[in-house]
Amino acid sequence: MSRTRRDFLKVSAAGAALAGSGCSQLGQESGELDGISDSPSGGEAASEALRAAETLFDVSYTDAERAQIIDGLEEWISRLERLRAVEKPNALAPASVFDPRLPGREYAPQANTVAGAGDDAGALPGSDADIAFAPAWKQAQWLRRGAITSQRLTEIYLQRIARHGSALECFVTVTAGLAREQAARADRELAAGQDRGPLHGIPYGMKDIIDVAGIPATWGAMPYRDRVAQNDATVTALLAEAGAVHLGKTTNGAIAYGDLWFDGRTRNPWNLEEGSSGSSAGSASATAAGLVSFAIGTETLGSIVSPSNRCGTTGLRPTFGRVSRAGAMALCWSLDKIGPITRSVEDTAWVLAAINAEDARDPGSLGHGFSADLGAEVAGMRVGYNPAWFEAGSGADRAALAAARDAGVELVEFAMPDLPYDALFAVVEAESAAAFEELTLSNRDDELRWQANAAWPNTWRRARLISAVDLINVDRLRRRVMQEIDQAMSGMEAVIGPNFAGAMLTITNYTGHPQLAVKSGYNDVASRVPAGVEASDAEALYRVPQTTSIWAPLFREEAALRLGVAIERRLGVAEDHPPQFL
Repeated sequence: MSRTRRDFLKVSAAGAALAGSGCSQLGQESGELDGISDSPSGGEAASEALRAAETLFDVSYTDAERAQIIDGLEEWISRLERLRAVEKPNALAPASVFDPRLPGREYAPQANTVAGAGDDAGALPGSDADIAFAPAWKQAQWLRRGAITSQRLTEIYLQRIARHGSALECFVTVTAGLAREQAARADRELAAGQDRGPLHGIPYGMKDIIDVAGIPATWGAMPYRDRVAQNDATVTALLAEAGAVHLGKTTNGAIAYGDLWFDGRTRNPWNLEEGSSGSSAGSASATAAGLVSFAIGTETLGSIVSPSNRCGTTGLRPTFGRVSRAGAMALCWSLDKIGPITRSVEDTAWVLAAINAEDARDPGSLGHGFSADLGAEVAGMRVGYNPAWFEAGSGADRAALAAARDAGVELVEFAMPDLPYDALFAVVEAESAAAFEELTLSNRDDELRWQANAAWPNTWRRARLISAVDLINVDRLRRRVMQEIDQAMSGMEAVIGPNFAGAMLTITNYTGHPQLAVKSGYNDVASRVPAGVEASDAEALYRVPQTTSIWAPLFREEAALRLGVAIERRLGVAEDHPPQFL
């Protein structure tokens, strides 16, 4: 930002002139605008306000050009007033639909087949806690052997939710009746030889921004606290078809941001003094604490990867367009993605296989098949990495890199060009402000608990000052970034690195590439308590987990998953769980 623009922001009088001119508030009576046009002093005020706005937007006009702009303001504002009067429900997507695929590039079709890593689950543990913490792929084997029933597995989780859920603040609604009904049906079907697949009889948690018919879907926010879903989201319906058992709605930060929701702050099971990060806060917390077999999360800009990193779960953000968002709260239509949060890499593959499907209800749905062979060798796989990322990373990140090298992959140096990637944030700021315009215009954004500068209320107000021209140029930058990462990944099957290194989380969210967060180790850190929140022991050091990420080309999740399985086996940390929840 130029010095003149900084100076402008410090001058409150200029801001007052802009507001007083009628340019910043469309809700004025048209007579007020007529007064500005007809009155010499009003016209001068409008001209001064426009001059101030020029400073803010770093443009410069002549007096004559300003007069022309002001002459057309009444009609311009009238158009926007009429636009605001049109009902625009959250599910109404823009006509322009993001497609991560580049013209001229071939994306090989895939059959819908997944093969596991071939491991044997062994005997059913004698401890309920050990059963609860087992990955879903083991639970599936025990169910088919008759070693356990879905009803018993479901009761184990319901009891654990009753015992630990309030301390973690990770469930907003528990659907015990529905869970018991679905578990009983799963047992009857399995006994009759009707097997719906690997998730049949497996209990899970659903992020609260995704609809389950007849169940509250509060979006984590006070203005929607009493909202009840009318229909199942597509993901909900697909999991029901797969025979999965719905335990309840897991918490998410209000309007899919952070871990602070209308009735609490979701906690990290490894350190209850800190939040679980977000916005898939409850999904990660409940999975890490053994309250569900797996959970569904969503990501717009880190909401699967970040809580997985904080809580030590495995999180998979799939390729944009793989999983339908129909029936899920829209935050940013060109960025929102739905994916699994689990305790093992293999589990993410089975969940993705169940929810991957084309859906006409979602304009962004791409209908690409998903196949993976998790037992296939990774030796010889070309994997990109950036040495500087690991020098600045943690010991756990370097251990993950060493495990990949030990698995026989060919490490190839990888880099992206130096571009203003943070300029891309304007997309989520503008789209989310549009999706929740009503909260801003009605001042109901004041009902949201989080009101810091970085919180949604301030972001959405500020987003109204984004220039439409700049926003289109941001979209053009996005196209270039798509081209750059396609070229940088050429000849590579995956890229490995610390979760947030090299702006890769930002880049790949905007380009639509998949990201897999794999538990890689632990760190001793001071309690990460948000500003303004008291902690009883904030200075103590806590042993907390972390993940390392694997990125893959579009629709090539199987490469990331195969490498993830190899790393997970070598590190052996995925089987560790929060001590106080064992």
